[in-house]
Amino acid sequence: MYQRVGQAAYKADLSNTQKLAKHLNHPENGFKSVHVAGTNGKGSTSHMLASVLQEAGYKVGLYTSPHLKDFRERIKINGTVIPKRTVSTFVTKHKPFFESNQLSFFEMTVGLAFDYFRREKVDIAIVEVGMGGRLDSTNVITPEVSVITNIGLDHTQFLGTTLPEIATEKAGIIKAKVPVVIGEYNKHTLPVFEKIAKKNNATLYKAFEYKGALLPSDLKGDYQKSNIQTVQTVMKVLQQKRYSVGIQHLAKGLQNVVANTGLLGRWQIVQEKPRIICDTAHNKEGLKYVLQQLQEEDFNELHIVLGMLGDKAIDTIVPMFPTTARYYFCKPNIARGMEVSILQQQAKKSGLDGEAYATVKDALKAAKRNAAPTDLIFVGGSTFVVAEVV
Repeated sequence: MYQRVGQAAYKADLSNTQKLAKHLNHPENGFKSVHVAGTNGKGSTSHMLASVLQEAGYKVGLYTSPHLKDFRERIKINGTVIPKRTVSTFVTKHKPFFESNQLSFFEMTVGLAFDYFRREKVDIAIVEVGMGGRLDSTNVITPEVSVITNIGLDHTQFLGTTLPEIATEKAGIIKAKVPVVIGEYNKHTLPVFEKIAKKNNATLYKAFEYKGALLPSDLKGDYQKSNIQTVQTVMKVLQQKRYSVGIQHLAKGLQNVVANTGLLGRWQIVQEKPRIICDTAHNKEGLKYVLQQLQEEDFNELHIVLGMLGDKAIDTIVPMFPTTARYYFCKPNIARGMEVSILQQQAKKSGLDGEAYATVKDALKAAKRNAAPTDLIFVGGSTFVVAEVV
């Protein structure tokens, strides 16, 4: 399972998914969809889109990954997770096929989601790419609109080591004559998107050129501004396709993302006095915004509970963190977690001082013990660290 094991569980090939789609009688053709790829922001954007469409009265499927607390978070309809019985029945029914074709965890989950959305007759499903785009298991759908939030240097061992290479993989979700919305760009990635969109005769919409007022959201991270811009642009495209989404649905949907979809871990305030904030940002591009916003918070002393995965570029990430904070290093409880001694050692080289703890919970307990009511505790560095706290 890629979520727990990492590279050994990754399959860069659509052939198994295509076999599974055929076995399930092509559920991907049984519902309308929006396909969302990107390095950062694709989860928040997907949840925002789902929330807005729910407010407009649509029955909305939502497929995202990874989950934080419960596997069923990955597959929702109007914010309600897939029933346990539906999962177990699907697995029991198709187990011989899974085993004989050696399907991966992610391939099975995509099949389950698409089969569920078709049977429940959703009006539209928001489908988040797992990783990359071109060879991702979700890339068997032909959506109403494709969305690429942004491009950063993450998962380089799978997607390429340069921004144009990674952009090419993400742009693999662009389909013939299907409009595509680009959230952010830089001089290395925009030419890639323009070339692939032109080749597919797909109209390209640049959300970063959106001229209207940005509506507020209950997702408070500063980095959400770009995602909101993207969502508002996607809704314009869907309006052109005769979807009944008004400004009132946009406004209400953006203000009620958490209530409508159950999204967790995005600049989530867990408690006050001391204030505890969690965020799942885990790469250079995502952390840049989060750490900037952290410095704008009002606090006496900053405590940071920090854990990472072993396959992350620690030498580019650790130096971004403030040297003035007090650190509580920990290892998330999965096989891919970075050994706490390695993290502490690397952090020390960048002037970050703190103690090492056996678990995330122990680290948070120590931070709470040491923090005054006027202090701030930040928990992050990995989705899996946040999962153990929220």
